[in-house]
This record gives sequence, structure tokens and C-alpha cells, in this order.
Amino acid sequence: MNKTFITKMPNHIGAFLKASKCLSDFGINITRVSYNKSVDSHLLFIDVEGSPESLEKATQELMSIGYIHHNLDHRDVVLLEFKLKDIPGAVTPILELISDFNFNITYISSQQTDKEFQFFKMGLVVENQANVNTFIKKASEICPIKVINSNYANKIYDNSFFYNNFVNQISSTMDISYESKNELIINTNLVMQMLNESGVLPFHTFDSISRFTEIIAASKGENFTPRITNHKITKNSEITLIEPPCGSNITIIKSYGKYLFIDTGYACYEEEMHSIIKEIIPDFDNIPKEVFITHADVDHCGLLPLFDIIYASSKSAESLKSEYNNESNFREKNPLHKPYIRICNILTSYKPVPPQKIQVVGDERTITKPLEQTGVFDFGEFHFSLYEGKGGHLPGESVLIDFEHKIAFTGDIFINMKDMIPKQAEYNRYAPILMTSVDFDSDLCREERNNLFNKLNTGKWQIFGGHGGKRTYESN
Repeated sequence: MNKTFITKMPNHIGAFLKASKCLSDFGINITRVSYNKSVDSHLLFIDVEGSPESLEKATQELMSIGYIHHNLDHRDVVLLEFKLKDIPGAVTPILELISDFNFNITYISSQQTDKEFQFFKMGLVVENQANVNTFIKKASEICPIKVINSNYANKIYDNSFFYNNFVNQISSTMDISYESKNELIINTNLVMQMLNESGVLPFHTFDSISRFTEIIAASKGENFTPRITNHKITKNSEITLIEPPCGSNITIIKSYGKYLFIDTGYACYEEEMHSIIKEIIPDFDNIPKEVFITHADVDHCGLLPLFDIIYASSKSAESLKSEYNNESNFREKNPLHKPYIRICNILTSYKPVPPQKIQVVGDERTITKPLEQTGVFDFGEFHFSLYEGKGGHLPGESVLIDFEHKIAFTGDIFINMKDMIPKQAEYNRYAPILMTSVDFDSDLCREERNNLFNKLNTGKWQIFGGHGGKRTYESN
């Protein structure tokens, strides 16, 4: 995670050394240091990289030794990021506007992207704070602008404008309706409030949502480049694993000429996935379409409307039916997860599936063990034992285990964090931040995962998780 510290250095020898040691002690790497002597010789901008936890600890330490202040006398320092086209003179209108408002630039940094834009980060020393909001409004007419930080870290100059500007920036990359924009504002505010209570500054939350949105949008069209691998199981059966840049894996089991899908990924990639599926199954549009869902999360269920039969546990079926009836699904019943899920629904164009397509598999019962067998599920030459978890990741979570062929489909009870394509790894960083945890109960999910591996009998197993590549596991 990147961060810029706005510090006020004491006027004595070794002041910066002390700050450097403070950051080093928390494992934080300094990537850039900048100051403007004509504005304030003691005001220092320090760009760093580190984990969210280490950055928070460093912030508290720098404040305790007096290097971070909540004000600079009568002035404020506002750190802004301008997204400018990578053409000569693009920054000139912004510089002219800064001059019109009599703001001093005390810090400037430019980063070129692999596209046709540059991101200019500028620190402005503001004498008249009342002008800040007017400046941001005028600057946003020139280019997209993002407030990154300020010495008044918990202050947003104009909430209504800030949220609308933030959502408009997101909407420029995604096809979002007016009604959905309002819903996005509401849930962005809920995430911000929830994380703010945990000590996360609002601007960090907005930045995480922005990055999350950018990754989803940037993975569409020709940039949708999943890793696709084929795994021959027997003479008559094979498994194709599709790992998209964002969302869950999509697995296709072919046995005796018939097909079964395991999970479906995000709805916003329907066009891209349909093209890939047609390459694998040329007659896809004309065959019966069946899918088994490991659990009822938005990133696993986006393409369910394409299918004729949806196999699900009783709890997953209940969750899907609830959202179809405009009620909260199981994930949304967790107040820590609900705002993030609502944001995902909007960004990925998620649509609930008609309940008549859902076919419940396994017994309906109260699960008392970490992982409990509820029945069997047969497809082609595969004979799966059907297990349901106690709800560590999500109530209704299912696992399929074929002990003869040593194949397991685990959903998100197990994900292969050690073997992910780079885009998927980057995407997976943000849900734990915005939800505080991807699991209902992380300790229980860990217990379920251990129980799963303990069930695997001796031999070489192929384990297909909800995210990441296939894992080969030798059970003794």
C-alpha cells in the first residue's frame, strides 16, 4: 500500500534520520522525499510503501514525536491527484487554476500509466480554506480529480460534492444508472463510516473503492485475459479451469459428452466469458446448461441467469431466493459485509436468478460439525460426496469430493493464494479491506479447511479452489 506522509520537521540535526528510523522500524520503504523551501523549509512530503497495519503504526508514532500535525498554523495542506491526458500542455490549465486561487505548490509528483494518461499528485498549501471546495469543483471540470489526504485528515470539505464527484468518477468507467449512483453513494458512505470506526481514514477507503473499481473496469474486453488450463482425468472426462482477472474461478467438467459448470464469476464479464465458453463448447447455446454453485456470493453467481438448472445447497438456495425477492441475502445480513456486497452488485451489474431454476441438493439440516456430509452428487462418471460447511466463509457453502478420482471442489473454504495470476492477486487485496474480512468467521473457516484436508485419503489429489490455480496435494 502506498501513502504520502505530510510531516513538519523540527529544526535540528538528525530530524529526518529520526523519521527514517521510525519508518524503517515498521518495515516501511521510503520511495520519494520532497519539499519546497520557499513555502516552508520544514514541511516534508515522504512517499512510502508498506502494509496498512505498519502504515497506521508509523502514523501514530510520527504523531507522538511531533512530526505530523493536524494543522500548520493558519494553513492547510491538501494532497490532490489529477488524471491528465498524456499530451503536451495538459497540466497547464490546472497550473493556471492553482495560480488563480493563489495556492502554493509544495509537492508535485507525476506517474505515467500504460495507457494515455498521467497521474499528477500535487500538495497545495492553502491559506484560505473556504476556497478549497470551489477549486476542486472547477478543477474537476478540467479533469478527474481525487482528494488523497490533508492535514485535517478526518475533514471532507463538502460531503455532498465529494461523494458525487467520487461516484461520477467511478461511473465514467462503468455503465451505472442514476438510481444506482445514489445507491453507490449510500453504500460508499456506509463503508467509510464502518472503516472509520476501525481507525481507517476516509480517503484510504475512497482510494480502495476507486482501485477496486478500476481493476474491474480495466479487465473488460480485450483486457479480459484469464488463465485457462485443461486437466485430463480419465479417457471420458476432463476439467477446464478458467481463472479470470476478477471474480471467482469458473470450472467446466466434461464427462461422457455432457457439461457441468462449477461457479460462474462476475456478471459484468458475460460477453467475454460467453466467447471463451463457445471456444470450449461450440454448441453451448443449444445444449442443456447446468451449474453447481459452491456458495451464493456475487463473485461466484454473476452468470447464473445463463443456466437452465442451478444446483445449490438448501441455504444457498434460500439466499438466492431472498435476493430475488429484494430481501437481504445471507452475506448482506452481516452488517460489516452488506455495503461492500451492494457496491459489487452495482459495479458488476448483478441480477438475481429466478428461483424456479434452482434445484436443491443434499439434505436440509442444521450443520453442527465444521464440514458435514449432506448427501451425494453424481455427474457422468464422477461420484461426489457432498459436504456443507458450518458457515465459516458463508452459510450454505458446499464442497464436492470424489474419493475415487481424487478430485475436490472447495469453493472459498480453500483458495490457492500461492498460485494466482497477477491481476487476480491484486483484485483479491481489496475485499478484505472493504469488508474487514471475507469470512463470516475466519477461525471457523480455518477449522473447515483443516477438516477438509483431513478427509482426503492417501494419494495424489487435484484440488480446485474458488480462486487461484489447481493445487496438487499428496495425502499420506
